[in-house]
Parts: sequence; C-alpha cells; structure tokens
Amino acid sequence: MNINTKIVFRLQPYGRRLLQQQKQINSPVPLLVTSIRQASSGSTLEYDAPNAFKLHMLEQGPSTHVSCNREEGLDFYKKMQVVRRMEASANNMYKSKLIRGFCHLYSGQEAVCVGMKAAMDKNDSLITAYRAHGWTYMMGVSVTGVLAELTGRKSGCAEGRGGSMHMYAPNFYGGNGIVGAQVPLGAGVAFAHKYRGESNVCVALYGDGAANQGQVFEAYNMAKLWALPCIFVCENNGYGMGTSSARASANPNFYKRCEYIPGIWVDGMDILAVREATRFARDWCTSGKGPMIMEMATYRYFGHSMSDPGTSYRTREEIQDVRKSRDPITSFREKLIQSKVATDDEFKNIDNEVKKIIEDAESHAQNDPELHVDELYSNVYSKPPTNFKIRGCDNFTFKDISK
Repeated sequence: MNINTKIVFRLQPYGRRLLQQQKQINSPVPLLVTSIRQASSGSTLEYDAPNAFKLHMLEQGPSTHVSCNREEGLDFYKKMQVVRRMEASANNMYKSKLIRGFCHLYSGQEAVCVGMKAAMDKNDSLITAYRAHGWTYMMGVSVTGVLAELTGRKSGCAEGRGGSMHMYAPNFYGGNGIVGAQVPLGAGVAFAHKYRGESNVCVALYGDGAANQGQVFEAYNMAKLWALPCIFVCENNGYGMGTSSARASANPNFYKRCEYIPGIWVDGMDILAVREATRFARDWCTSGKGPMIMEMATYRYFGHSMSDPGTSYRTREEIQDVRKSRDPITSFREKLIQSKVATDDEFKNIDNEVKKIIEDAESHAQNDPELHVDELYSNVYSKPPTNFKIRGCDNFTFKDISK
C-alpha cells in the first residue's frame, strides 16, 4: 500500500512561505488540506481524506474513508465534464451576444452539484440561487434544455421565458435572482415534505455572499423550531461578487454560523467527500433530528457574472494555482487512473462523447425557434376556463389562451 500525502495551498508565494513557518493563516480563500491514502487498485477507488470535514455541534461526522466503484467513478467524471463544457459553451455564446442579460457560470464548482446529487433520493427537493446551470442539469434538464433556455429558445426548459436565473424541473424549484430569497423558500419546501409525511429533504443552497442575509437566519430559526428536514448549503467559493468572504463576514466559518443547528465544513473540490457528507446530512434530517448546515469550500474560475472579469480582486496566478492543484475534475481523473480503475483512453472517449453532446445542444440553442409573441399571454393562470381571454396593453386587444 502506497501512502501519498498531498498538501495544497491556494495562496501567493509569500503566503506559502509564511504558512510553512507558522502553520496557520487567516486567508480570504478557503485553505484546503487533503491527506490521501490510496487503498485500492482495480475496480474500486477508495482513500482516506481525514481533513475533508470539520464539525460543529457534532460528536461524530461523515466517514473520512471514501470510495466509489468503476461505474460510479466514470459516471461522476462524465457529469462533471458535461457541466464544465456546458458552462464553457455558455461563456462563448454570451461573448458572441447570443445570450443576453445576467449569466453566472458554475465552472470550478462541479464536484458540489454532482457529488450532492449522487447522495440524494429522486424525490428530494432542491432550490438554489442564480448560479443555477449546473444544478439544473443535475436535476434532470438536458444540456439542450439549459443552453436553449439561455438563448431564449422554445426548446429551453422554460420555453425561453426564464433565462439564466430561472430554470426549473420536477423537484427543482429553480434558480432565484434575489440574493438569499431562496433559503426561506427551501425551508417551506422542507415543511411540505414533513407535513405530507415524506421521508425526503429539501436542499437549500446559497453563496457566501448571501450568508449574512437576515432571512437566512430567520429560516434557520423556523427550521429548528419545527425540526424541518432541510439541508442549508453555503457554496463558499471565496468571493461574494468582488469581495472576499474574510472581508465581508465577521465569522467566515459559515458552518458554525448557527448556535443551535449542527454544521459540517466540506472540501467541496473532492466529489467523494461531498457525497459522503451529503449522505450523513440527509440521514440526519430524515431521522427527525431537524436541519443541518453544510459549507462547501469550493472555487469559481470565472467572475461573479459575465460582466465581471474576475481579476480585479484576485490575481490570475491564484486562479491558475487552483486550476492546476485543486481542480475537481482533473484531480478525480488522476485518482481513478492512479488506482487503475480507468484508463486515459477511456477518459478521452468520454471527453469526445461530451463534446458531441455539447455541440448538438449548441446547435439547438442557436437555431431552434423562439416563442411567438402571443405566448406572452400563456401560463398566466394555472387553469383558465374555456374561451378565456386576457387583455393586452390597451382596451382593444384581447387574446384567447389555451394554457
């Protein structure tokens, strides 16, 4: 058995030297240290990640021994690659002015959505903020459904009505454009699960920039009072718009932000650690113990939105350092190859398959028809009566609606 220890610092050179001397630092960028023990070769990848979790108000947390079989590993890799390349496509189409308005990319955070979804039941619910493309895909919408929605096409998951921040699917209550507003809604969805006697949870995600919103703490309070099966997840990518979490939050340890709800800090760049932590949190919530807070320490490669170059408040070197040393996709691929679970050729075949999926979706997103203007009158009422008409912008325009 080979024992390999990898210590990764997301800091500038001077910061690295300082940390080596003092063994501690208060950095605005989450410091992720992972010790890996390769424990298998062949059909299963398994390793120890003793530093993948930190606990708050918990005597015992998720298992630090994580594993996946060959089928799971290849599936996880493919899904993360789909999300990465889908966002790259959105980036290119936005720059070509095929996508307009707000657009927030998920590149770098793929291990969070893929890892969490792997531990969720098909009837669990989820609601997130406006960085929603990756989660939309993981909750069942095709790549075409996502990209075509971004370009306002009829084949989009909301028929082009919602755009980047407003995508939906069964049990997926969408991206939400108002900062933090989805958190109390998520508590409400969790309440519905409990009211109906369902053994399911609602995952309510928000960013570190929304973590100081008062409505977040109001949702904590109600969820604890009523023991709601809600997993509150802070996707901490280090920066709320252009401000680091250390500068914006008096307590940047988001998993410790509530004195009456237990929390877990998770290495959000390790997909198997994410899955293991989510399993633990889900079991906690469905056993009647009430809510749990999770902080996913992750990183975004692009700016806050497409209007933000993302380099005025951090250096290009910092971004490249994370790409090289902590990228969730390449690091997972290396582990699978080193443990002989899969070969480099197999990953190349997956990459080519994903490339074709993205190219086909791009074609639909660029060439499919848009909704006719008369569709503005549709879906105003849930069950309109027969021959019901809706008034237009003046007293002389009335439109028949069928849906």
